[in-house]
Amino acid sequence: MIIPVIIAGGTGTRMWPASRRAMPKQFAPLLGGNTLFQETLLRLSGERFDAPCVISNEECRFIARDQMGAVGIHDACHIIEPLPRNTAAAVLTAALAYQHQPDAVLLISPADHVIGDAAGFDAALDTALPQAEAREVVCFGVIPTHPSTAYGYLQVDRGSDAQVQQVAEFVEKPDLATATELLGRGHSLWNAGLFMMRVDTALAAFRTHAPDLMAPCEAALSLGGEDLGFHRLSRDAFKRARAIAFDRAVMEKLPKCTAVALECGWADLGSWSALRDHQVDAAGGNALLGGAEAIECRDSLLKSTNPDIALVGLGLDGIVAIATDDAVLVADASRSEEVGKAIEVLNARAAPQAEEFPRCHRPWGYYETLSLGARFQVKRIVVHPGQKLSLQSHVHRAEHWIVVEGSALVTVGEEERLVTENESTYIPLGAVHRLENPGKLPLALIEVQSGCYLGEDDITRYEDIYARDAEEEVA
Repeated sequence: MIIPVIIAGGTGTRMWPASRRAMPKQFAPLLGGNTLFQETLLRLSGERFDAPCVISNEECRFIARDQMGAVGIHDACHIIEPLPRNTAAAVLTAALAYQHQPDAVLLISPADHVIGDAAGFDAALDTALPQAEAREVVCFGVIPTHPSTAYGYLQVDRGSDAQVQQVAEFVEKPDLATATELLGRGHSLWNAGLFMMRVDTALAAFRTHAPDLMAPCEAALSLGGEDLGFHRLSRDAFKRARAIAFDRAVMEKLPKCTAVALECGWADLGSWSALRDHQVDAAGGNALLGGAEAIECRDSLLKSTNPDIALVGLGLDGIVAIATDDAVLVADASRSEEVGKAIEVLNARAAPQAEEFPRCHRPWGYYETLSLGARFQVKRIVVHPGQKLSLQSHVHRAEHWIVVEGSALVTVGEEERLVTENESTYIPLGAVHRLENPGKLPLALIEVQSGCYLGEDDITRYEDIYARDAEEEVA
């Protein structure tokens, strides 16, 4: 059995505004249908795989859990990183979590890759598995199609044309001249960031080549604890781990490393131009997503994340145009990897669109802001079956709730009553109240807040089934 270790971190900056810090690209519906994270879960499930180990950050834990449940994954080991420390600490933490199974084989996988040919991917795993079981460290490489500066390279043994080769050198993301030279040499592969090895092999490699990471990661795991079905690492211990990539900390230092070629329609959607190249299916070399339309356009990507927002391009050439509920990006496709500059500008004026989405995920479900004024706010709230918000009160606002789907069990002071579809209730300012979904279907309601202050920190919490601190989580 192979244990998939899916690293689902990231800052969400490269595909802004469809992805942001609050929802990195693997969780965003970039292509329609399943997210890249969900496709990764499905690809790494089945008879040959054990339950996955998912490593995500604090902010995305409920998004990840909801998306796992939506594709039928309910048995994952879910490790929460309290702060980013790059991929080396993530890989080591996963290996430590399975150290009681030293001969188990780990498949370290990013959560945001596209695999077009599932049979080709499975064939590569078939080739790699005996190597990993023989205590080799296996990395996977993609045969280059052009001199890309977006990927690292594996320079493999010149004397071998077999699918299994020895890595002679790791090359960091090169400039264009170096990438062109590497492509001209032959025997170079793009580094797919996908690795396979036994648990004991991984731990031995870290002890030899990155020993300073062992103590903080061991402490972070042992001093951490279970929280709402997640295993939360100790923040104090984990922050002492050096922030470094797994390639740099371990792979580049190994005296021997095996490479297996991936021939499976692999793509790393690291920029909007990469997504355009992957999705070109319209006349003129255009990629149109979310019902967008192009008139006399060429080599452009047009994407609307909301089917109610019509996006039409007219006379565009080499343009990326992305429309979301609260932000629009229009960029030269050749500069789409510089989208971080847009985030810097928005952060400079404290615009929430830089990092946050209107929809906020919580352990009980989610809410999204529909309208916001000086003394009012309108939200849509969705509560999962059997879940309930904390018992709470507000100092500065009153609330009206209108149930539009399902049934709500509402507590206001000492009174408790069932509110069904098309019914409403009023929560006076200062009243102690609670919202609960007692049914088997999602509960959806419209909340209208009114008052002199509408911030999410205006909350006093009295009871909470999720054991959250008052400052830790709102609603």
